[in-house]
This record gives sequence, structure tokens and C-alpha cells, in this order.
Amino acid sequence: MDYLQLKGSQSLSGEIKISGAKNASLPLIAMTILAKNNVKISNLPHVADINTLLKLLSNLGATCERNNGYMHVDTSTLHETKATYDIVKTMRASILVLGPLLARFGKCEVSLPGGCAIGQRPVDLHLKALEQMGANIEIKSGYIEATAPNGLQGCDIIFDKITVTGTANIVMAASLANGITNITNAAREPEVVQLCEILNKSGVKIEGIGSAILTISGTNGKLIDIVDFSVIPDRIEAGTYLCAGAITNSKLTIINADPSHLGAVLAKLEEMGFSIESSLDSITIHPADEIKPVKIITQEYPAFPTDMQAQFMALATQANGVSIIEEKLFENRFMHVSELQRMGADISLNGHTATVSGKTKLSGTDVMATDLRASSALVLAGLIADGTTDIHRIYHLDRGYDSLDKKLQNVGVDIVRLSE
Repeated sequence: MDYLQLKGSQSLSGEIKISGAKNASLPLIAMTILAKNNVKISNLPHVADINTLLKLLSNLGATCERNNGYMHVDTSTLHETKATYDIVKTMRASILVLGPLLARFGKCEVSLPGGCAIGQRPVDLHLKALEQMGANIEIKSGYIEATAPNGLQGCDIIFDKITVTGTANIVMAASLANGITNITNAAREPEVVQLCEILNKSGVKIEGIGSAILTISGTNGKLIDIVDFSVIPDRIEAGTYLCAGAITNSKLTIINADPSHLGAVLAKLEEMGFSIESSLDSITIHPADEIKPVKIITQEYPAFPTDMQAQFMALATQANGVSIIEEKLFENRFMHVSELQRMGADISLNGHTATVSGKTKLSGTDVMATDLRASSALVLAGLIADGTTDIHRIYHLDRGYDSLDKKLQNVGVDIVRLSE
């Protein structure tokens, strides 16, 4: 099993190129189930979650090939409608095939999903919405068995709470449904926006893109001709590397990024004393005279993202004062706290709120990744820790970060990938 070893007390300089967004790529790959053509996708990141979903599509009968930086996905040969446990157990986003499979074939079986252990992320909102669209849903032996022999029917859906994967799933299902579907309390994340924009360009009329109310006019079961597209930049990867510049108090530039997707993150970095310089597709962070404490509350987009909470907690250990971080979306997303404490961080927990007292001196040691974003927080802490930090169980990291060790090496970090 691989682990990362890095030596701390480093300053960074140079540029890091941001890869395509994992969280955009997954629904977009699932979307190809709705296509009657061979779909050409560019800017797909090389991360484990993408490979998992492509393997799932291949098992269903699709052809997936990488050629000259592009991925070609042909789902015209799909012949299976069962997403088996052996693949779905490794990634919750596999549930994204439920809506398009059901819409296309009128039946499917999808294993209840797995993934990071950061808390309950029930799929009941997905299932309730599909039932409103006329589907029959049963849970048998760990599988969701769904049927819609007369096709899915457009209807009015109100999500009880905002759900990103739920919105994406129902948008895809509604694209082939009979009639019009209205979704209220839809997620507004850039990843959902891109999904809607591509479907809209491909002939599915979608109104309200980017808002909390979406109106989708279905094709009455007809497959669509999906246009070629390029995946948007990964805003969480971008935010993580900006935090790398911040925690080392270095000047660092990220390119192939979209500043408009990072409003809340950039605002908090500026609040902590860093100056930010942005262009259309790049962001430069400049050192702060003093790193100030911050208060963060994680909420749905466009508020501060839960996927950046762990990274800012690592950064807060180097602020002069007390920072407060409140996690409002997932109940188990403070599992990185104990590992940061092992490195010397002064963090106390009270329910869903973490209090970080800084500035503290961190020391390199052996730490263990517990989920995807916790992994990156430990890397950030290792950048400024005295001595050597060994980060174990980095398969979590590989699920969402494309070549993290190589990208950090290019800006001056002494980091290597080793096997144990």
C-alpha cells in the first residue's frame, strides 16, 4: 500500500495546473447513459473515482477509451442494468447511474452505495423523487430495485433538503421522462450547472440553470445526441493548493482555475490576511503580514464548501488567535482532528463545532488519512511541520486528487510516494 512522505518547513513558488473537477466528471460520465452517440469528453482527471465509474459503465456494456487526452464513451451497446456491489461499495457517486438507467431502460438494480465514512448521506431523496415520477422502488438484499414500465413521468418535485447528487440524478432521469419536471430546492453547485448546460446544448430544454428551481422538458424516452464537452476545473483542488500557498505563507499561482467558482473560499483567505490576484483562469495568492483567525460555517453552494473545511482547519493552526469552524452538512467530518492533534495542533471539539487555537508548532509524525479531504489536510499540515510526516492510507487521496505529489514537487515540496 502506498504512502506519502514529506519534509516540512518549506516555502513554495511557481504554478500548479488544476485538473478537471472530479465532482463534475462523475455525473457527466453517468449522463452518457442517455446518449445515442459516442461522447467525447476532455479534461477528465486521472483519479480513482473516475476509473471506478468508467469500470462500472464498462461492466454494463459501454465502451470507454482514452485517446490523445480525450475520453470516448459509447453507451449504445449497454445491455446490463445492474450496478453490482463490488464496484458501488467503493464510491457513493455510483448512485448517479440510477436515474439515467431507469429513464432509459425502465428498470435497473443499483447496489446501495459506499465511499468515505464522513456521515450519513442517505439516498432516500433520490428514491422519493423517482417514486413521484412513477417508479416502483424496492430495497432487496442491499440493492435498489427500480422499475418504470411505462416510463418516468414529469412532475413537481420539492427536495426536503439540498442534495447535489440527488439533483443530478433527477435532472438526468427527467431528461428522458414524459412531460415536464419541476425541481424546487435544487442544488446550485457549478458541477450541477455544467450538467444542465450540456444537456441543454444537447437538446433537452432546461430552464432556471444555476437557480434553485429547474424546469426540465423530457424527450419522452428518446435518447439524445450529447455534444462534445470539456470538464470544468476542480474548485476543491484549486482551493486545496491555495491553502498550500497560504499555510506556507508563499506566493503561489494556480492556472486552469475558475475564480467565479471559489467566491467563499477566496473571501475567507482574504479575511485571514492573504491578498488574492485573479484573472479569467488563474489565481495567485500572496503572503500575509499576519495570518488572522477565521470563523467558518459550511453550507451548500455558494456558501463555504464542506469539502474545504479540513484544509482550512490545517491552515487555522497557523493563525494568530482562535478560529471557529462549524460543520453543518456532515456529522462525521472531523475525523482528521485527532491526526492533526498528533502533529501538535490545539483543536477542541464540541458537537459540530471545532475550536482551533493558533499559532501552534506542528511536528512531523505518522498519520493516517480517514477520508478524501482529510488526506489533503494532513498534507498541508506536513508542509509546515518540523521533520518528516508519513501519511498512510492515501488511497483516499487518490480518489480525488490528480498527481498531487508530482504537482507539489513542481513547486518545491520535498514529497515522495513510497510503498509499505
